[in-house]
Amino acid sequence: MEDIIGMENIISVESPLDLIHEIGGRLAAADGFHEVLDHVVEFASVLVRCDSCLIYVLEGEYLVLRASKNAHADVVDRLKIRVGQGITGWVAEHHEPVAISEKAAHDSRFQFFHELPEDSYEAFLSVPLLCRGRVVGAINLQHRRPHLHKLKEIRVISAIGFLVGAEIELARMEEVNSNLTNQLQTRKVVERAKGILQRDLGLSEEQAYLALQQQSRQKRKAMREIAEAIILSEDVKVNTRVVPAAS
Repeated sequence: MEDIIGMENIISVESPLDLIHEIGGRLAAADGFHEVLDHVVEFASVLVRCDSCLIYVLEGEYLVLRASKNAHADVVDRLKIRVGQGITGWVAEHHEPVAISEKAAHDSRFQFFHELPEDSYEAFLSVPLLCRGRVVGAINLQHRRPHLHKLKEIRVISAIGFLVGAEIELARMEEVNSNLTNQLQTRKVVERAKGILQRDLGLSEEQAYLALQQQSRQKRKAMREIAEAIILSEDVKVNTRVVPAAS
C-alpha cells in the first residue's frame, strides 16, 4: 500500500520525466518475471483508476495470463488465449488498443471466460505491450460500471506498453532460461540416481526410472527430491566407508 501511495504522489505532483524515471527504476530493481509484471499492474492501476488489471504475455501462439490486480491464483499462469481470440487476442493480432465504454460483453470480438469474474464488467480497455514493433503481450483494464476512456488514459497506458514491453520480454526470457537450467539439472540428478539403483538393485534403466516415479507418487514429492535423497545416501556410504588398515 505504501508503494501505491508513493506512486500516487509522484503522478499528482511530479513531471512525466519523474514518472518515467520511477517506472524504470522499479523495473530495473525488480527481482524476477512476476515482480516485473506486478509493478506494471501497479503503475497502470494508479495511472487509470480501474477495478481490474490483467497482463497477458505472448508465449508461442498463446497469450498467457501472468498477472492480475485481483487474486486469481487458480487461473494466473494457466489461462491461455490464442492470438486473434477475444478482444485481447484481437489487440495482439492487430497491434492496436481497444476501448469500450459499456456493455463490453456485447462486442462481437468478446469471448467470455468463466474463470474471470471481470468478464462481466462493463468497460474494457486493452492495449498491446510492444518490443521493437513486436507484440509481447497485452494489458487489460476493466471497470464494473460504464467508463468512457479518455484519449489521455489510452495514450498513457499505451506509453506504459511501449516502456515495459522490452523489460517484460527480457524477464520472460530469463525465466525460460532459468527453467531450462533447472530441467537440465533435474535430468542430471535423476540420471545419477537411476545409475545407483541399477547398480545396487540390479534394475534395468526403465525399471530404475519407474522405481523413482513410484516413490515420487507415493511420497508426494518431486522426482528430483527422491533422486537427491538417493544420491545423498550414496554419498554418505562412500564418505563413511571404512578403509581396511594396511597389513
